[in-house]
Amino acid sequence: MLSAFTARPIIELKQRDKSKIETILAYGDRVLVGLNTGSLRIYRLNEVCQPSEPSTSNDTSNDTSYDASSSPASAQPTSQSGLKPTDLLREVEKFSTRSIDQLAIIKEANTIVSLSNYYVSLHDLQTYELIDTISRTKNATCFAVTSNIVKDAATGIPEIISRLAVAIKRRLLLWSWHESELHDEVTEIVLPEAIRTLTWANATKVVCGMNAGYVLVDVVTSQIHEIAGVGAAAAGGQGSRFGAASMGYMGLGGYMPKPLATRLAEGQMLLAKDINSLFVDSDGNPLEKRQVPWQSAPESIGYSYPYILALQPPAKGTLEVRNPETLSLLQTIDLPGAAQLHFPPPTVSLAHAGKGFHISSERAVWKMEATDYDTQVQELIDKAKYDEAISVLGMLEDALLKDKTGIVREAKMLKAEVLFKQRKFSESLALFNEDEVHAPPEETSEEEDQEEDEKANSERIAKVGTGVEFASPSRTGTFAKYWMGHRRADSDAASIASSKRGGADNDDAASVKAKKKSKDEGIPLEGKDLIKAVRELNSYLAGTRARLQRWIDPVTGKLKPRKPTSSTEAPLSLDENLDALLMHPRSESDEQLEQELKETFTLVDTTLFRGLMFVTPTLAGSLFRIPNFCDPAVVNEHLLKHNRYNELVDFFYGKKLHREALTLLRKFGDTDPEGESARLDLNGHADTEVAIPEQLRGPQRTIGYLQNLPPEMIDIILEFAGWVLQRDPDQGMEVFVADSENAETLPREKVVEYLGTIDADLEIRYLQHIIMELEDGTPDFHNRLVELLIQALKHNERNEAWNEKLGSLVVFLKGSQQYSLSRALSIIPRDDPAFYEARAVVFSNMGSHKQALEIYVFNMQDYVKAEEYCNRIHVLPGSRRESFPAPSADQDDPDSAPSIYHMLLSLYLTPPPPNKPNLGPALSLLSRHGSRLPAESTLSLIPNDIPVAELELYFRGRIRAANSVISESRIVDGLRKTQLVNTQALLLLGDGIPGGQSGRSRRVVIGEERVCGVCHKRLGNSVVAVLPDNSVVHYGCLGRRGRSGSGSRGERIAGSWGRHG
Repeated sequence: MLSAFTARPIIELKQRDKSKIETILAYGDRVLVGLNTGSLRIYRLNEVCQPSEPSTSNDTSNDTSYDASSSPASAQPTSQSGLKPTDLLREVEKFSTRSIDQLAIIKEANTIVSLSNYYVSLHDLQTYELIDTISRTKNATCFAVTSNIVKDAATGIPEIISRLAVAIKRRLLLWSWHESELHDEVTEIVLPEAIRTLTWANATKVVCGMNAGYVLVDVVTSQIHEIAGVGAAAAGGQGSRFGAASMGYMGLGGYMPKPLATRLAEGQMLLAKDINSLFVDSDGNPLEKRQVPWQSAPESIGYSYPYILALQPPAKGTLEVRNPETLSLLQTIDLPGAAQLHFPPPTVSLAHAGKGFHISSERAVWKMEATDYDTQVQELIDKAKYDEAISVLGMLEDALLKDKTGIVREAKMLKAEVLFKQRKFSESLALFNEDEVHAPPEETSEEEDQEEDEKANSERIAKVGTGVEFASPSRTGTFAKYWMGHRRADSDAASIASSKRGGADNDDAASVKAKKKSKDEGIPLEGKDLIKAVRELNSYLAGTRARLQRWIDPVTGKLKPRKPTSSTEAPLSLDENLDALLMHPRSESDEQLEQELKETFTLVDTTLFRGLMFVTPTLAGSLFRIPNFCDPAVVNEHLLKHNRYNELVDFFYGKKLHREALTLLRKFGDTDPEGESARLDLNGHADTEVAIPEQLRGPQRTIGYLQNLPPEMIDIILEFAGWVLQRDPDQGMEVFVADSENAETLPREKVVEYLGTIDADLEIRYLQHIIMELEDGTPDFHNRLVELLIQALKHNERNEAWNEKLGSLVVFLKGSQQYSLSRALSIIPRDDPAFYEARAVVFSNMGSHKQALEIYVFNMQDYVKAEEYCNRIHVLPGSRRESFPAPSADQDDPDSAPSIYHMLLSLYLTPPPPNKPNLGPALSLLSRHGSRLPAESTLSLIPNDIPVAELELYFRGRIRAANSVISESRIVDGLRKTQLVNTQALLLLGDGIPGGQSGRSRRVVIGEERVCGVCHKRLGNSVVAVLPDNSVVHYGCLGRRGRSGSGSRGERIAGSWGRHG
């Protein structure tokens, strides 16, 4: 968009040089570079004459970006003439023992200020020799220098005063130079938190950035002013996230963003923390400006007249240039690895004197050269960025431009022309008529062309519509007269005669009658006059519509109930308002009044719609997206004529004309998805070439429309869902399986029957949805799903999808308890090995566990699944284990009842013929579940020829289980004894808690002032009763307390020990 600055590399470290640039200092033609080794290099900047600057914009991708790395000079910092941009004059190797973190200059004192090894040192500007290392600056983190011309308060003579501010944890130390002489007096100010950044706001005030926020310190009076972030920002329109960000980071306990600050134009500063920003004045008060829309947190910020600069972290290496007024991003410059911004120290000179600045990375230094301001403004104008151009011109001084007045005039005139083309006539003419513009007649000649374009449209607006007319108010007002005068002579009288109702305010209420036109009324409205009249008419109709809503509800179309009131004047005024809205005297009955108001409302809304379509068609949709009385025939005709199909669908939806809307959507959606146009039958015209909007292509819009229909419209939903399911079954099923209330409450019987006629897979998917996700327990649905799955498995080709469907059948058979077991068993193939597991699941649900185990053991020979089956059956409650009696009270005794494991073991060792015993799985079962098997029957099943060593794990498990039972009983017995001792101690000794249970040493002290808790009288020497909570009442009040209390007993009687006196 703009080429405000150009990056010219002036210093680049050689590859063999292992040093890193930590900081730089530029003054005059010198550039001082501080390295991480403690060395200081002094360069002289040469004036390089570049013949022609290449374009700094990447037009192919982003017209606001500039890549410094792609510049020919970035690879080797030499000009085309062979002259180096800088010459290394000297290197001071012993400038510091550690890395040089910061450099600054106090030119008046011929002194260089450096920060290294957490100390601030002063060096001679000419020889670079160390003058002094200020010992009081131990542990210094940063400093800031400023030089200003200040008038002496006593003599009034101006003098140059330089100040040095050093941050040492929470302390702020201040030194000053008066006419190059360092004063011995050092000011120390202690802040509530450690200081991270320092920025001079003016000659006497410095902004200190801390983790919790910012403070403004007056170095003369030592006063501290806290800059409010939350409240002030919210009041100033910048939102409250500036202050909230610091709290969020503190809560996280992690990285704290660096508080940044920079001085802008006179009296303004920009504070930034993370992506949040705040504009303040020189006194620290927030300004009414919005936040800078940074996409990511900047590494540092600055100001180069007249732009705000933001340097992104070195990983991105980009410099953003923004307009301080509009905050728009004007330029993006790519600087690989850029880490620091360096600006000339603030002085009292002109703001534009320091427009050049430098940027450094670890290996290079760039000099940012500003483009000529006339070129910048002309570039914005050429790219039609007139608002930005006008804003930049307003910030620049007259002396910096060749002809500022002429450029401002040109920019505003061009902007006015754009506004005129955008039909913003009032704003355009207001801009043309400004004192700075005074546009000549030639500049507004385009207005005549605009009038010619409006003539054709005006004829369509003035014509009589189908069933509904453009009507004036009840008494013909100014804009109504314009409309009446613009109509054709042959339709004018018919139009007035056919108008039945019209809205009007109290002053204009009267009947509309055909009368002779005056000369002014006979002149038709054209061009901008017609548009202005339509705008005024629209405003009037909007007010009339609001008045009609006081009487009739546009949602239901019914009269609103009248609120009863004791005042006699209020109903009278309301009746007068109602009469003003009607052309004839209002009817006595509410039914006729309601019908008359509907007709009036229809006339107003339809006329308003036509006016909006004529003036601003994009706003017409906002009318019928709310409840309205627009005539559907008129809206349909106009929207189709203007190809506004999306708005037409919204209108049909609002009027509940769902069939018409879905028919239109099907015409557009059921076409070639690749084509942008199609030949359709629309608006009575057959085979018409129509451009299909992108939003209406395909079934997506129809799916969304069907999802919004209530379940009562199931017939329409099923009627128009067919082509969607045929076009895209996956998306079409979202109508029935979406996570919405409408989809979940659809009549499921009709949906299942409908999907079955289209595709069995769709029916299966819907049944799985309502059974698995919506937990529908209808047995018919469960039986139907089992039948469909089995039929699909029988006839489909066996592949990966077939295996997934088989798995879903098995899972469903296991989880469902609603399908008919006998019916499922009869339709599952008996001899197909793929269905063995499904048959086993059905047998299991029938309680025939032996048959299920026989399938796992003999047919499938899957001993792992057989054991898993036993594990699952073992943990089921007794009602589900129909082959076995309920477990006894002592479930730890395996001999008390037969077990499912015993049945499996018998199938392993004594199988029915022709199967043979399987000793391996039997021994494995005994080793893992032997403790759950009856010992006597288990040993009787084991063949006699099996060595005892192979039964070692079985016997060990049995012994371990028996020992566990004995150990558990001992532990329980010990715990019960401990509980008994604790209970006895509590009863005898109490719990030792003040006010708690005291055991046999329980006592209550009754003083003279103690009162009864029931009657609230003093106890005195009366007979009392002490309750378990140590409260004391009269013995006679004990019964009343019992009846009013929440206890189960109606009366409490105190023992003899509780009586007193």
